[in-house]
Amino acid sequence: MGDSQNQDLRVSFDSRLKLKFCGSQVTTDAGLLAYRELDAALGLTEMGGDVLSDSRPGRNKQHQLVPLLRQSIYSRLAGYEDVNDAERLCVDPVLRHVVGGRASQPDKQAASSSEVGRFETQILSTQRNLTALMKLSGRWINNLHRRRPLKELILDLDSSVSETYGRQQGAAYNGHFACLCYHPLFLFNQHGDLEYAMLRRGNKASAKYWRKVLLPVIERYRHLDIPKFFRGDAAFAIPALYRVLEKADYRYAIRLKANAVLEREISHLLTRPVGRPSHKPKVCYHSFQYQAKSWQRSRRVVAKVEWHAGELFPRVGFIVTNLNQHSKNVVKFYNGRGTAEQWIKEGKNAVRWTKLSCRTFKDNQARLQLFALAYNLGNFLRRLALPKPIQNWSLTTLREKLVKVGAKVTRHAKYVFFQLAEVAVPRRLFAAILDRIARLAIPPPVTHDVKRKYIK
Repeated sequence: MGDSQNQDLRVSFDSRLKLKFCGSQVTTDAGLLAYRELDAALGLTEMGGDVLSDSRPGRNKQHQLVPLLRQSIYSRLAGYEDVNDAERLCVDPVLRHVVGGRASQPDKQAASSSEVGRFETQILSTQRNLTALMKLSGRWINNLHRRRPLKELILDLDSSVSETYGRQQGAAYNGHFACLCYHPLFLFNQHGDLEYAMLRRGNKASAKYWRKVLLPVIERYRHLDIPKFFRGDAAFAIPALYRVLEKADYRYAIRLKANAVLEREISHLLTRPVGRPSHKPKVCYHSFQYQAKSWQRSRRVVAKVEWHAGELFPRVGFIVTNLNQHSKNVVKFYNGRGTAEQWIKEGKNAVRWTKLSCRTFKDNQARLQLFALAYNLGNFLRRLALPKPIQNWSLTTLREKLVKVGAKVTRHAKYVFFQLAEVAVPRRLFAAILDRIARLAIPPPVTHDVKRKYIK
């Protein structure tokens, strides 16, 4: 009976084929090793050990906090968004070595589904750990900027939808999205890094809790003497937000909803042009000072009017701004916020951060932060370590072509060999990725002021 279970399987359409099941000797996620190399070079997941507290009693813990945090992040990065996937992943050779600690030892395994579940719903969801977890993305980004200093900062604030199913705490009907959902708020920088994420109940307005998301990030960058900018849609056209940005010396471009007063200011542009309309849209810009009743002072407003062939009325948009650029350039700068919507789509498709299936709201808040960390790790590798031939790959493409590299694993007394398949990412490209990561691990050069200090 035992021999029959271990025999190779055969298929009838080709007698030459034999099917052998090697279990933990084969992996489908060998590309995670590149992400783990970047993680080690920047010291990312190690930060979790400094800010997270372990509430588990006793000293005989099989898996420490940092390995558990890695397992939660890397499994999501590979597309395994469900805790139940840990039942199979705990014996996967790549995940075991990526997680490290006890899991990487021979004849051991990573945390099981129940262990990962307790980690995410009992340890991470405590108030102290949840607060630290929400700030961890910012700490990661700060560590990255020590190696790649910023020359300017552009922040994009936007909300999204995460559909819910069943009786999940905090789920509510949202009229705009026409579904039962959560309504998370995201803040990105111009490189696509997720600076801060907050889960909100489904019926909250788009700008609700903007202070809790924006103010910590403004404080983190307060010491940097660089140009700083902010963009937001009409939901964030809030006088208090203008004052916060102006006080922090941020230049901003925020869309305004049209009203009768604004339209009177551009009435001279709303007359249909004489003659046959061209196929190319006719675009006009206008800039003026405007003060709403809720504003303490007037501010500059830029209007854009587009006449399109076949349309009876023009398309009109208003932007409130403190930029001193030409109106056309202000509109162009504002339109750049569309990339934030693209990054939200990548988060949904690549790491599936809408998979928030826990019953309680705080547990889903913790899960969203884990998805955010997985997204940031993926984005760091995309923008810092990809060679030129593949530098335009999206996070979804990277998951399908880099992460999902098959490999056969053999263990010897001293080494563990991963024999990777050369399909979408051959050895040359993988070596180039590792080479770029190695350069990031080099400590930043010592400045002359620091050298002079040691000389004294």
